Amino acid sequence: MTDKAAEPAADAATDEVKETVSDKVTGTAKHLRWTLLRRIVHFRERWAEEVAQIDQRAVIEKIGHDGDWSNRFAFMTAMSAAIAILGLLQNSVAVIIGAMLLAPLMGPIIALGFAIATVDFQWMKDCMRTLMGGVLLALLLCVVIVKASPLEAVTSEIAARTRPNLFDLGVALFSALAGAYAVVRGREGTIIGVAIATALMPPLAVVGFGLATAQWSIFGGALMLFFTNFMTIALSAAIVARAYGFSATLSPDQTRWQTFIIVVSFLLLAVPLGFSLRQIAWEATVQTQARAAIRDVFPSPSRITDFAVDATGSPIVVQASILTRAALPGADAKVEAAVEQRLKRDASVTLDQYLIGASVDLAAARSDMEQMHDLAARTERDNAAISHDLALLAGVADGNVTVDNEKKRATVRAARLPDAGLAAYRALEQRLQAARPGWTIELVPPALPLPSVEVADDKIAEGSASDYQLLRWAAMRGTLPVELSGPGATMLRNILQGDGTPVAVAENATEGGGTVTAKWQIPGARDGSAGGR
Repeated sequence: MTDKAAEPAADAATDEVKETVSDKVTGTAKHLRWTLLRRIVHFRERWAEEVAQIDQRAVIEKIGHDGDWSNRFAFMTAMSAAIAILGLLQNSVAVIIGAMLLAPLMGPIIALGFAIATVDFQWMKDCMRTLMGGVLLALLLCVVIVKASPLEAVTSEIAARTRPNLFDLGVALFSALAGAYAVVRGREGTIIGVAIATALMPPLAVVGFGLATAQWSIFGGALMLFFTNFMTIALSAAIVARAYGFSATLSPDQTRWQTFIIVVSFLLLAVPLGFSLRQIAWEATVQTQARAAIRDVFPSPSRITDFAVDATGSPIVVQASILTRAALPGADAKVEAAVEQRLKRDASVTLDQYLIGASVDLAAARSDMEQMHDLAARTERDNAAISHDLALLAGVADGNVTVDNEKKRATVRAARLPDAGLAAYRALEQRLQAARPGWTIELVPPALPLPSVEVADDKIAEGSASDYQLLRWAAMRGTLPVELSGPGATMLRNILQGDGTPVAVAENATEGGGTVTAKWQIPGARDGSAGGR
């Protein structure tokens, strides 16, 4: 009975405690709301005071001429573009940073943002005219430098500016907000950091590189990065300018439309950059999972080298070289199944297994192999550069050049040029040889008419020495055999063979001296039909 009588009293006490706790929670929530409202009101009052301290006229006058074209702007743009493209070709980070600091593009872009905020159309036109002029000047100079340069390889610094993503938009946004704030508050020293962070000139130089080398994926990626930085800086500057009261007399509807356009512009930039970031993240995931799958099949101390993944299509392609102490049959299929299980995608795996003895240090072997591959890659780049240079000088395609890097020998198959004889091709070979000292350059001429040579008394007659040297050069370089005919053909053949140049003699050749006629022996041609070709 005592317990039953005590139950209502306990319930009442519990309810009282709950009401007390509820009242305290409600009071705390109300206190937090009032505190938050007071802070917001206090912030707005402080912000209004800060905005009132800004001399808008002085700020506009200070940046008003940044959107004007000037000789200084043109000169500094040209110099920064030249430095940027040279730094990219050399893969030098220090040189590229120097180009960032010199580039004057930040001024007109921030001025454009203030022109957007104040709806000053004439100012906008001036800024855009200056920017377009600077962009075209920089592109033209970069194209000229790349065309004149023997280095046209895609360096890591060039490749780094061909795949913009959402992070690049974030960097441009935050750095541009800082730059616009520095302009308004009179702290221009911050612009140096903003110039390095947003990096306008290097991607523009990469656009010029892609244009000069006709590599349109590089051209498009770098152009997207430059456009992202350009638009983000301009729109961020407009946002800061509006926040500090720089605006024309706009109706509420016009203000909303201006805000709407800025937000939509950011979204339009963010969508493709977001897809690019997603693809980059996917490729990183594929590489991580593929490496893990290989390590599961080839445990330590095996080493992975020459690892390459193509995750852009289906199936995923994985290629790798493995340094191992014991060969593992069926490793490709095992890794392929593991990759497919991890990524839920079809995969194609190719593994090259290199057996290393038990006494060999796998880490050292991997280092040696990587050095060999680096040497092979450098050799391939050198061969490509030599092929391109020689093809350019010879006026032919790169495929007409054969390079033997080990023997330092290059062979150029020349195309037929209008009104050019064999002497012109021999002179061209000498020019190519001078362009590549230390190399042996051989130019294969087309089957043009061969010179006639006078012989007498078992030697070349006076006045025919140059014709003899040209005939000998053509016989050594040409792909067709040479046939001699006429009086003295046998004598000339003996002289040429003595100089290491094999030739044939026609059946109707006669002994003695005289004028020897030479022609190419074209397979399948009738007698006499090859002469003069």
